[in-house]
Amino acid sequence: MWIMKTESRLDLMLLLVLLTGTVGESDGSSVVGQTGQSVTLSCKYDISKHGAQPACWGRGKLPTLGCSDQLVSTDGHKVRTRASSRYQLLGRLEAGDVSLTILDLTETDAGRYGCRVRVQGPFNDNKHHLDLIVERAPLHTSTVRSTTISALTGSDVTESEPTEVTRAPEVTQAPEVTQAPEMWITAVQQQRVNSLQSLVGNTVRVSFIVFIPAVLLITCYRVWRRNQTDRRLNQSEEEDTESLYWC
Repeated sequence: MWIMKTESRLDLMLLLVLLTGTVGESDGSSVVGQTGQSVTLSCKYDISKHGAQPACWGRGKLPTLGCSDQLVSTDGHKVRTRASSRYQLLGRLEAGDVSLTILDLTETDAGRYGCRVRVQGPFNDNKHHLDLIVERAPLHTSTVRSTTISALTGSDVTESEPTEVTRAPEVTQAPEVTQAPEMWITAVQQQRVNSLQSLVGNTVRVSFIVFIPAVLLITCYRVWRRNQTDRRLNQSEEEDTESLYWC
């Protein structure tokens, strides 16, 4: 009878283990990060005991198998899947460090995260749950010490208490471009030079086009006039010769 009760209790405990899957599980840790910064959620296992094992990270509570809303996974040696480049496994995988680093935190990253290391054997998985709290990064503050100078005596100087002044992040202005006017002037000068060269070239071309035909015409005209003159002189000489012959 006692043996049956003991077996019933063992069966009940095994059933609870199967339903809840609490073997190798740790909960309740919280990590605080700031927006715009990075944060690391720790998750490690004994690789010397179990060897290199697959692992995954997900958001929310871990299900019975795998990771819900999986962010990144590894086969024990290298990363296999990654939902975004913001999720990095920067620890030494060969040492069993599968800690998750989230870059450039936003307020929407807050919540529960789960890490599962799949260990060989039934119900041997190592499971870790971490709650991430994301706070807004504070504005930059600087202390300004103001000095009050008395105008009555011209020598009494009193210093007031340091005053904290909250300043918004400085915006870096792009350097002013000072070479634009010089470049514009150079371009204008180059354009003028090009225009002058074009004008000179066109003038020379027109001169050749007009001058050479004119010279040829003048030369031809002079040759023609000379021929006409010689012909008239020859005719006059012939007429004079004939007149003398008849006389």
